[in-house]
Amino acid sequence: MGWSARSVMVNESIKMRHSINPTLTRAGLAALLCGTLLCTAAVAADCPGNANALGTSRVVAINTKGGPGFGFQHYKFYDFLKPGEVVLTFDDGPLPTHTVTILKELKRHCVRATFFPVGKLAIGYPHILKKVSEAGHTVGTHTWSHPNMASRKMTIDKAKDQIEEAISAVKLAIGKPGAPFFRFPYLKDTPETIKYLGQRNIAVFSTDLDSFDFKGGRPEAMVARVMRNLKKRGKGILLFHDIQRTTARAMPQLLKKLKEGGYKIVHLTAKQPVTTLPAYDKKIGKSLKGRGNMAQRPISSVVETVKEN
Repeated sequence: MGWSARSVMVNESIKMRHSINPTLTRAGLAALLCGTLLCTAAVAADCPGNANALGTSRVVAINTKGGPGFGFQHYKFYDFLKPGEVVLTFDDGPLPTHTVTILKELKRHCVRATFFPVGKLAIGYPHILKKVSEAGHTVGTHTWSHPNMASRKMTIDKAKDQIEEAISAVKLAIGKPGAPFFRFPYLKDTPETIKYLGQRNIAVFSTDLDSFDFKGGRPEAMVARVMRNLKKRGKGILLFHDIQRTTARAMPQLLKKLKEGGYKIVHLTAKQPVTTLPAYDKKIGKSLKGRGNMAQRPISSVVETVKEN
C-alpha cells in the first residue's frame, strides 16, 4: 500500500474511531493499524534552536519476525524508502570521542539514526552507548568482537556466540534490550547465520550506499563522494562508522548538504525489542568480574582538570 493510500485509510479510520472513542489520537490509531512488516508515522520538522535543521521526516517501525533483510547491496526484498529518503547508520562504536561528536551534531539537527555497536566496546564504554540510546537513536548489534562471520574458522556455534554476546552486552550497557537489528561485519553473511537470525526474529541490515569512511581522507572529500553517489541512486540506507575521525568531522557538512539537497531522514525503529538469552546475559555479566560499576559515569564527572599550564 502506498503512503498516500495509507494516509487516506488512516484519515477515514480516524473519523470512524472518533465516533466511538473521541480520545483516540492519530498516533494511537496508526499503532492499531500497524500489523504488517512496516509501520510508518510522519514526524514534525520543528527543531528548537536551529531553523536550518535537517530534522527527521518519517519514523518506520519494522516487524522483525522471521528476520527480514534490508539494504539493496545484499537483500533486495523490501524497498520501503521513497525517493529522496535517507537512513543514517553507524557501525563499530561506541567511542568516547567520535561517537559523542556525532551525537551532538545529530541532536543539533534533530536527526535520529541507527547504531550497530560492537559488544566489546558496548561493555567498554557503556555510558557512551547509553547516551546513544537516551538520545532516541536505535541501537542494534554488530557482533561481540567484529570477526568475519563467513570465515571458514567461524563455526555456527561460534557465530551464535558472537551474535548473542553482543545482544546481551548492549542490554547491560544501556539498561534495557536493544532493537532486534543486526549488521554483519564486512557485510559478509552465510546461509547458516541468516537462518539463525531468522529463528531469533532479528532483522539483518546491509546497506544501499557505503561511505567508505574507513579509508580516511578529508571530510570534504567523503561528503562529496556520498552526495555524488546518493544523487545517482536517489535514496538509501547509508553506512558510516562512529569510530572514524573523518566521519565525526564530516557530520556538520554532511547534514547541511543533505538538507540543501532536499533529502529526508527516516528513522528505523522496531515494533518489539530483542529478547536476550539468559545464559548469555549471565555470561556477559560474569565476564566483568565485579568491574561493572567502574565505567558507568562520564569522564567529566570522574576526572576534573583543576590546573593546566
